[in-house]
Amino acid sequence: MIITLTLNPAVDKTVKISKFTLGALNRIKAVRKDAGGKGINVSKVISELGGETKAFGFIGGSSGGFIKESLSKLNIYHNFTLVKDDTRTNLKIIDINNKQETEVNEPGPQITNIELCKLEKGLLDSIDQNDLIIMGGSLPQGLPQNTYASLIEEVQSKGAKVILDTSNKPLIEGLKAKPYLVKPNLDELETLFNKRLDSIDKIVESGKKLYQQGIKIVVISLGGEGSIVISREGVWKIRPPKVKVASTIGAGDTLVGSLSLKLNEGVDLKEALLYATAASASTVTKAGTQICSKEEVKNLVKEVKIEILE
Repeated sequence: MIITLTLNPAVDKTVKISKFTLGALNRIKAVRKDAGGKGINVSKVISELGGETKAFGFIGGSSGGFIKESLSKLNIYHNFTLVKDDTRTNLKIIDINNKQETEVNEPGPQITNIELCKLEKGLLDSIDQNDLIIMGGSLPQGLPQNTYASLIEEVQSKGAKVILDTSNKPLIEGLKAKPYLVKPNLDELETLFNKRLDSIDKIVESGKKLYQQGIKIVVISLGGEGSIVISREGVWKIRPPKVKVASTIGAGDTLVGSLSLKLNEGVDLKEALLYATAASASTVTKAGTQICSKEEVKNLVKEVKIEILE
């Protein structure tokens, strides 16, 4: 089973504006709301691609109710921990004329230690050996920076595997617990090592340092350029198919979700990466927070290329 954990979920409100202007009145052309947050997005991708998943996390208030209702409509099983504060709303502004995206994210609710312990117990009671757990996104207020690290240690002690997709201090701390797979993007990797990585060689060198810490698979996202993957099978450059980009929102979550799905099915890493890269390419052809199409993924897989670097 694939379980997703979203400690700081959100209602993603996407608005389209002809020409977004700071300091002026902007009239909205279209608006949509979606249940969001890295883990939740991953669950939606897995469900869309025909897999089963359980979504865990914190929710509160009417925004939390919207998230529960949205996932129920998608037939995604969820076991959220209710908290006193409201779930946050994140605003995504799409400038139609300039083809730019602006994101404004709320910090999220204040989580108490009692609420964290309740979630932790529910999560650990639901995990079986060989489950795959995706932990992703920012931490809400009130939680220590090593929260992911502590959860990873507990989850993996039960025989499950953890995929970690976060950034900044939670990533630095989380790496100490040696998750099974990490997926930093280039900016996150540069922040992690506090230096500019302006060549493939430098990116690979930094990725190898993560691998040498005991992480089994390191996937470094390069956006439209694909990804660098480091594992016991070698160092690969994954080149995505050429597609018309409508929005890059959700591409990373799609990569994680589709990769998790295939790994959980027992597919070998190379085939899983081909599929995941095709799924991510499908997502970027969609506007706003819409995700990949299963049929499009099947057609795009054959256009993904893998270059063996080492």
